[in-house]
Amino acid sequence: MSFLPEAALDQLKDLLGPKGFSMESDVLAAHNAEARGKFEGHAEIILFPASTEEVAKAVAICAAHDIAIVPQGGNTGRCGGAVADSKQVLINLKRMNRVIEIDERDFTATVEAGAILQNIQEAAEEHDLLFPLSLGAEGTCQIGGNLATNAGGLNVIRYGNARDLCLGLEVVLPDGAVWNGLSKLHKDNTGYDLRDLFIGAEGTLGIITKATLKLFAQPKHIATAWIAVPSPECAIDLLALARRHTGDAIAAFELISSFAHDLSVTYLKGLTRPLATKTDWHVLIELTSSRPNDDLETLLVDLLGQAVEIGLASDATLAQSEAQRENLWAIREGIPEAQGFEGGSIKHDVSVPISKVPDLLKRGMAAADALIPGIRPCPFGHVGDGNIHFNFTQPATMDKERYLAEWQSLNSVIHDIVTELGGSISAEHGIGQLKRDELALRADPVKLRLLKDIKRALDGKNRLNPDKVISFR
Repeated sequence: MSFLPEAALDQLKDLLGPKGFSMESDVLAAHNAEARGKFEGHAEIILFPASTEEVAKAVAICAAHDIAIVPQGGNTGRCGGAVADSKQVLINLKRMNRVIEIDERDFTATVEAGAILQNIQEAAEEHDLLFPLSLGAEGTCQIGGNLATNAGGLNVIRYGNARDLCLGLEVVLPDGAVWNGLSKLHKDNTGYDLRDLFIGAEGTLGIITKATLKLFAQPKHIATAWIAVPSPECAIDLLALARRHTGDAIAAFELISSFAHDLSVTYLKGLTRPLATKTDWHVLIELTSSRPNDDLETLLVDLLGQAVEIGLASDATLAQSEAQRENLWAIREGIPEAQGFEGGSIKHDVSVPISKVPDLLKRGMAAADALIPGIRPCPFGHVGDGNIHFNFTQPATMDKERYLAEWQSLNSVIHDIVTELGGSISAEHGIGQLKRDELALRADPVKLRLLKDIKRALDGKNRLNPDKVISFR
């Protein structure tokens, strides 16, 4: 291994033991394969530390030999933020996977960064508590990666992003020092908020090793409905009506195009169409409450009646069983998988102010069709917080390779519109490598300068996840 001095390799082996590293081709292949397939890693060694102390010492060894490190969680990212080249050491925290404590009085969970999101959810549920971060990869993604990318998911409208769900962190810095910010405090104004600095930094400033997370009362009632809406404008008006009608009970509010809906019910086994009514747009709404006497079904039925009466909805169905609810959510969550059956897909994880979502969809679909005639829009997502997964499936008559070659051109068209509408080119997937250069072009110059200054201050040698998010060379 030409890039890693023999002395450094020996030190890492002695530190981590036989379970703590691998240079085996099959192990490396699994961790070098990026989830979306757009990037390919070439790491020749991967570390699996079992404690914060081992992470810190491994980082210090690499720093002493001027070796770059790429942190990796569950490797479910979409922007190439966790792939390493052949001269970088990959470090994965999957052995650090404990749920250390569930505190029923403070309503907190203290966890190691390698803990699987679903395992944290289940640990909280055992104490009749809820950790509300929920996304498609929750069975494999690690909480450290969720925090490093400030993951969003399905429940942001009610509970916020990963940043909003975190009280404290423990972080290994680029020189191997450990910052212990593992606090349960809800209020702490003693200087700059270092926690928020590392959340969303994608491992470029430090490696998150532990976290203290907020928990909530477990919902006692859930009411879920699938609604046919005439247009995205009506969906936004319906959201506003629902907020006024239900207070804080809305846990999720998803907009789904007819094309996205049809893909799921056509290609995924066991799914049934919620409505006989044909419509261009659908909304999936879910209300939850931890209060034992709340009648959410009646509340939701009243809302739907009002919506139909004033023309915001043309039809709706209320889930009458857990099986029906699971069918509705399976349609929504199965869209990315189902898209694959129709060929290539060019994806955009963008956000705009909620009121601007209809403008984004109208202008974006028109611009995409002008660039690639016959393109098939497949938008869906968390319209309750303005985050649309603005995906496009290749034209039925177009070659997949030729279509995917238009990725950058279509990105530019959509991101121009997003920027004009005051939005963000990355809502919840991060920047990684995929959007790094575009961020440099689109970011406010002062913001970009500050990002680079922070990186230089904490990692002036550019050893930690180099050339992800920003490049300051």
